Amino acid sequence: MKILHLLSSDRFSGAENVACAIMQMTRDKVESVYCSPEGPIRKAVEEKGFTFVPLSSMSALSRILREEKPDLVHAHDVRASLAASLFCGKIPFVSHIHSNSHGANRFSIKSCLYLLSAMRAKHILWVSQSTFDSYYFHRLLQKKSSVLYNVIDIRAVREKMQTDTNIYPYHIVYVGRLTYQKNPQRLVNVLSQVASCKPDVKVAIVGEGDLLEETQSLCKEIHLTDNIEFLGFMENPLKLVRDAKVMVMTSRFEGTPMCALEALALGTPIVSTPTDGLCELIENGKNGYLSEKDEVLAEHLLSLICSPEKQIAFSEEAKRRSAIYNDFRAYREKITEIYFR
Repeated sequence: MKILHLLSSDRFSGAENVACAIMQMTRDKVESVYCSPEGPIRKAVEEKGFTFVPLSSMSALSRILREEKPDLVHAHDVRASLAASLFCGKIPFVSHIHSNSHGANRFSIKSCLYLLSAMRAKHILWVSQSTFDSYYFHRLLQKKSSVLYNVIDIRAVREKMQTDTNIYPYHIVYVGRLTYQKNPQRLVNVLSQVASCKPDVKVAIVGEGDLLEETQSLCKEIHLTDNIEFLGFMENPLKLVRDAKVMVMTSRFEGTPMCALEALALGTPIVSTPTDGLCELIENGKNGYLSEKDEVLAEHLLSLICSPEKQIAFSEEAKRRSAIYNDFRAYREKITEIYFR
């Protein structure tokens, strides 16, 4: 069986990480091809030993399908699912929704267009219950939908982390795109409150995005340049995450972020806004904290930075909970069952 994984982004981030993980875990059962716009993602895909097929435009998908002849298309997120519904013809496709799509939680052009494409899908995977529930027309898709929480291979994550021998000096780490979804302006506000109480706090921001320059300018305006270091995209930030005392997230909406799964597996607690899949990953006061208030987020960050005993307790609970949550074998069985159904 041949699967074509279709994505609309040219960079390696959350959905792209999941797609590559699925390709790796099913490689003994299916042949996988990765198809997306040309960009940095090519290197990540080819280094994992998979074929990368560049997509110049969504309309080029028709030609690619004729050339590749997949038995099934696995379309990741809304835009790729729309393209699959238009160009797959008789080729079945699975729609995989990785986050709460902005604008799809109400009656809108986006929610209606996705409904039309989803009706043609063989099956729909939702990354969390809240992602499914928040979609405006979710009740119409219930019979062909499954909630499939992201998982990671904990052993592989820890092995990859050990390939980095650097020692990182940061108290707090943020890993993610700097975009509207992630709310980097709020991130900076929270960090400024932390810095006002702990002037020597060191923060690493890992990632790029269309709000990178705005976020950097904001840090300069409020004199945080001595506290916050922008590291850009890192191919392997795992050791940095492990060395940090805590990970911070301020997203407006999420699915089940892979960086959060990796942080918990490495024993790094998370302080976050209570968004979607994070509410199911983080047990408040045990392996991290959730709050809607910036001042409370700052207080929790400070409590984990300044109390070694608390940080160690939260770290151990993060690893314990991660071992339960990440049922890698069950995830693989569910994916292959859907493919061969």
